[in-house]
Amino acid sequence: MSEHNYQPPKVWTWNKTEAGQFSSINRPVSGPTHEKTLPVGKHPLQLYSLGTPNGQKVTILLEELLALGISGAEYDAHLIRIGEGDQFSSGFVEVNPNSKIPALFDHSVTPPLRVFESGNILLYLAEKFGRFLPKDIAGRTEALNWLFWLQGSAPYLGGGFGHFYHYAPVKIEYAINRFAMEAKRQLDVLDKQLENHRFIAGDEYTIADIAIFTWYGALAKGGLYESAEFLDVASYKHFGRWADEVANRPAVKRGRIVNRTWGDVQLAERHDASDFDDLGL
Repeated sequence: MSEHNYQPPKVWTWNKTEAGQFSSINRPVSGPTHEKTLPVGKHPLQLYSLGTPNGQKVTILLEELLALGISGAEYDAHLIRIGEGDQFSSGFVEVNPNSKIPALFDHSVTPPLRVFESGNILLYLAEKFGRFLPKDIAGRTEALNWLFWLQGSAPYLGGGFGHFYHYAPVKIEYAINRFAMEAKRQLDVLDKQLENHRFIAGDEYTIADIAIFTWYGALAKGGLYESAEFLDVASYKHFGRWADEVANRPAVKRGRIVNRTWGDVQLAERHDASDFDDLGL
């Protein structure tokens, strides 16, 4: 039955043979599929992740904190291969029962504290170290406005546009058009905000910039879904200026490659600052 005449059944059932890049790991139930203990490194912060946009949020912030000389932000970044189902191990489910990367264990407190959901990890680390989140109520609120904007908007870009444009086994015109329209609307929101502000929430670089850059900045730099031309991203001039400035930050360059296992520059795991030496970062 084609997508043009599909009629939903009264009760949906799981088709385990469904095609698609992620069909082998997606499932309608939660919980672990196998027993496996997570590794623990030498630093207080233990990150379990992959270098996707959501994973990059955390590693960029940690590298920014370390660039300021905050030694407490030292971390081990352990690779979670989501294509192989590592996120469904018993150890990972203990850190994040939702089985999504990134997930963090903070061993600087007793007992160790788990932190999951990428936006929450950004907020937790910004508050823990007192950086990249304004302390005045107006500045803090504006930064959080945009952080939560990203958390609500990115699924339309990733799970919506990205899935149907790049990953889906069948190209569905209606779905691509629907989510392309929303992606461009979001880009216009950002472009208008950045017309009068150096950074997303004002003149100060914050966790809102970090979060938004990993998704929308990746579009501007041509690295997300190979869709920059299709979405005419270059036409959003103020957004492009901002994306270039953020992309050129040394900590961003480092954070973007941590837990990356594809592309010309990659660092599968990060356990020390010297891990970047051979990469010139």
